Amino acid sequence: MVTDGRRVAHVSLPTGARGKAAVIRTLLALDGALVRGALALVLDAQHDISVVAELDRGDRVSSVLREHRPDVAVVDLALLDGDVGAAVGRCPVLVLAEPRRARDLCDMLAEGRTVGILGTDVAPQSVVDGVRRLARGEPVVDANLVVAALDGTSPLTDRETEILRLTAAGSPVAEIAVNLRLSPGTVRNNLSRITRRCRARTRVEAVRVAQEAGWI
Repeated sequence: MVTDGRRVAHVSLPTGARGKAAVIRTLLALDGALVRGALALVLDAQHDISVVAELDRGDRVSSVLREHRPDVAVVDLALLDGDVGAAVGRCPVLVLAEPRRARDLCDMLAEGRTVGILGTDVAPQSVVDGVRRLARGEPVVDANLVVAALDGTSPLTDRETEILRLTAAGSPVAEIAVNLRLSPGTVRNNLSRITRRCRARTRVEAVRVAQEAGWI
């Protein structure tokens, strides 16, 4: 196991042994040694789950994941500054998020990845159940967080809202870049992110969705 920069020997139960379920290799990326350690103890106490790595730095998630290749990653949304997809790739991921960060989950809800979403205040058993369900390819969703993510609150940042308003007014990318003192590439990246957050397929559709929702 890797924990707080130290390498600790960890023995996993046999995978595929007769009469035993395959062990779910799990990575924990959570802030706070006390919370992370307590959850690791709960998960490791299960006969079918093994915590293969623990860390509290978002910038190390990708490299540790590549090294250990877990079956499921349990990550703190705040630790990764909301950019979960870039950190974990296609690994099934159980995201723990505070209700106030729910709107940051919109991108993941629209991506079609194997993803679980739970509140940071859930009981440890909910995390255990979530890890097992994700390992089976089943989505895990906290209904309260989904409602918060999909309610009337705009999922767009102030800058994204400004860019989409200019797009709705017919301004091309180059003009938006000049008006907002951004590079054309930055504007295009923002428009791609806006389109995902609006669950749209094109910029035109994103404008329509945002207008109908009252976001612009």
